[in-house]
Order: sequence, then structure tokens, then C-alpha cells
Amino acid sequence: MRRRAPALGAIGLAVAVLGLFPVVITDPTATSIAVFTVIFMVATTSWNIFSGYSGYLALGHAVFFGSGGYAVALAARDWHFKGGWDVFALLPFGGLIAALIAVPVGLVALRTRRHTFVVVTIAIFFIFQLAAFNLGFTGGTSGIFLPIASFSAATYNNPFYYVGAVILVLTVIMSWAVRRSRFGLQLLAIRDDEDRALGLGVRTRRVKLIAFVLSAFPVGMVGGLDFYFVGQVYPQFAYNPLFDVSLALMGFLGGIGTIAGPLLGALVLEALQQYFTQTFSGSGAYLIIYGALFLAVILLLPQGVIPGLAGLWRRWQTRDARAAPAPAPGALP
Repeated sequence: MRRRAPALGAIGLAVAVLGLFPVVITDPTATSIAVFTVIFMVATTSWNIFSGYSGYLALGHAVFFGSGGYAVALAARDWHFKGGWDVFALLPFGGLIAALIAVPVGLVALRTRRHTFVVVTIAIFFIFQLAAFNLGFTGGTSGIFLPIASFSAATYNNPFYYVGAVILVLTVIMSWAVRRSRFGLQLLAIRDDEDRALGLGVRTRRVKLIAFVLSAFPVGMVGGLDFYFVGQVYPQFAYNPLFDVSLALMGFLGGIGTIAGPLLGALVLEALQQYFTQTFSGSGAYLIIYGALFLAVILLLPQGVIPGLAGLWRRWQTRDARAAPAPAPGALP
């Protein structure tokens, strides 16, 4: 119980900061950055449920992000939503569409292994991107406009932030539950040695497909949230290859395969990217700062921030234990 107390305290502090942030920080620029940061924290945590636990590097989750965004936009337009809290009710629909799309995509992509899987996910992503540009119901290059939310101008960002925060908490709980379950152990066995896991009776293809579908659902939800916040959805932004690269970078930065790592990676990189984009967008200097920060972490903590710091802490404890003076002969223990 004593060992759990610090962890529970850290979780309580994180939830308190998450809930009180818009109350303490009321600047619209800061809260808009917070909205995008929460969205990427959800997306990176979801991506980690599949890629971090199974070891399969997926570079096609923009398919689920964009499909969820289009599903919410089309439903809001065709079902005549006025704009406001009612559109938030469509977010699970966007997640469901993303999860349904993940089934055939996973059945095709997961027939391959590792590096080939990466190539297949990229190819499927470009198929969806080209389809969005050319299909009539997506609006093509004209895109689709979502209803304008009827929120107060002073606190316009807050409803988006809190809805994203609720999705984030639920996604982290799902990630934790998967990690602690027998299903999660099967994913970790696949990551360590898939052939050996198959020989031990793990139905690897089914386990990977379930994890793939689970990871798609929250990404589709925050895709709808993102484009509702922006107010419009275009193919080049819905299916953006940089989205997948960002998820991978955030996951590796914080520590892939951990629960807190993707959260930390998204918190640092997305917040900095948004800040640097708004501050140095004219010169492009933010790209240099962004790249230098990531390079420094890769060189100093190649396993990611969370596993790297945990390793340093263990080595420090071991060194202190070895340096402790030995008890005197005959002394009572």
C-alpha cells in the first residue's frame, strides 16, 4: 500500500491539473493549445495500445482520425445539427465508424509482419487520402463545414477541452486495463517473439486485430472533436501524413509501450509545436527547435523519457545500496 501511495498521489495531481487548467489559465491562446494537446494525448495513447504493446509500428492511424472527422461532419450536416453540445453526442459515432474501418484495414494489413506492415499501412493511408479528394460526398477540395458552436466567446475553448479531457481519461483507463490484462500479456508476448507466442497458443492474428480496432475508436472520436473545434474538414488535413509521424515521435519520446510515456510525449511535443507554430511560424525556426529537442532526447534517453528516467533511478538506488557501509562484525541486524 505504501508503494502505491506515490502513484495514486501523482494520478490525483494529474487529474486535478487536467480539470483546473481552464479555470486557472483563461488566456484563449493557451486554452486552444490545450485543446490540441489533449487531442494528441488521446491519439498517442490509443496508438500505443496497438503499436506500443504489440511492437507493430502503425503509420496509418490518420485514416481513423480523418474518417472520424468526416463521419461527424457529414452526420452533423445531414442530420441538421444546430451546433453546440449536441454535436459532441456524435463523437462516439465517429469513433464507431473508425473502428468499423479498422476491421477490413486490419484484416489486410495484419496478414503481413513488421516492416511490411508499416508499408501496407502507409499505402492504405494514401488510398483513403486520394478517395477523400475525389469522392463527391466528402466535398473534395472544398471540404465540409461543421456547425458553429453557440458557446460564449470568452470561454469558447472550454467545452472542447473538457470533452477531450473526458475522452483522455477513458482512453488512459482502457490502456491501463489492456496493459494489466491477459490480453495485454498476449500483446507483449507478440512484441517479444511472435512465433514463440503462436507456438504457446496465442491466437496472434485475432489478438492483433482486436488491439488494432480498440486503438482506432478513440482516434476517430478525437478526429471528430478536432474538426468540430476547427469548424471545417479538408482532405489534406483529415488525412495528413504528418499526423502519423507525430504520433510515432510522441510515443517514442515519452516511452513506447508504457502508459505514461505517450502522455508525456504528446504533452511536450504538441504543446511546444503549437506554441512554436504561433510564435515563429513566419521564420520556420520552430522546426529547428522542435527537431533539436527530439534529437537531444533520442541521444540522451534512447528508450524514451519515462523508461530512461526509471533506469537512471534504479541505477542510482543500486549505487547507493552498494556504497552503504557494511554492518560491524557481531552487530545485530
